[in-house]
Amino acid sequence: MSQTNNDSNIYTTGELAKKCGVSVRTVQYYDERSILVPSKLSEGGRRLYTEDDVRRMHIICFLRETGLPINSIAAIFAEKDPQKIISVLLDEQEEALRKELSECKAKLDLIEGIKSEMKEIESFSVESIGDIAQMMNQKNKLRKMRINMILAGLPVSILQVISIILWITHGIWWLFVLWICVAIPSGAAIAVYYFNHVAYICPECHKVFRPSLKEAFWAYHTPKMRRLTCNNCGRCGLCIEVYNKKEKNIDG
Repeated sequence: MSQTNNDSNIYTTGELAKKCGVSVRTVQYYDERSILVPSKLSEGGRRLYTEDDVRRMHIICFLRETGLPINSIAAIFAEKDPQKIISVLLDEQEEALRKELSECKAKLDLIEGIKSEMKEIESFSVESIGDIAQMMNQKNKLRKMRINMILAGLPVSILQVISIILWITHGIWWLFVLWICVAIPSGAAIAVYYFNHVAYICPECHKVFRPSLKEAFWAYHTPKMRRLTCNNCGRCGLCIEVYNKKEKNIDG
């Protein structure tokens, strides 16, 4: 219950704590740190707080919830114009929290990616996590390379569609022959480029290897794996595809 003196806006330490949803010890601690000094004292020396003190406590609690340390809050209220400082600090705190949120989101995406990849591995083991992590690290490079390949093959695909349409509608067959002459070497070049920029992880021995171009080209595959024979342990089965650019040998 509020204190006497017919002033319903005066609160004891316990009443202030209850009104603001904090412990009595918290109010006493802020008093000790001179962050929230009581506005009045009763005749018996009891600490009394006003509505202004209540508002100040709400601000302190809000700043604490944003993650600001006690020392910073004390320094803020020691200034003549704390509002401007609070505004700047809140901007900085917002930026820090957004960065932390972004980092947490990246970690969450990584965990979800690993869980997704685990479902596609034939025989999962603890060592497989290392394989998945390597695949996840190279995922963006692999995606970028595939996009570049699609863009490189787009003119040939357009030529194919045009040649078929003209052959059907106007009987112009030679353009389709031209497309075949262009498609075969360009397709071979794209295939060589692709397999020079990827390698495969064997789920059995966890070694990164490169199959022959012929084996890789004709092997059964999914968007992320290819059924190959490991040239290290001899296992035949699905292997994880990763970006791994083939380095040229330099003599001399």
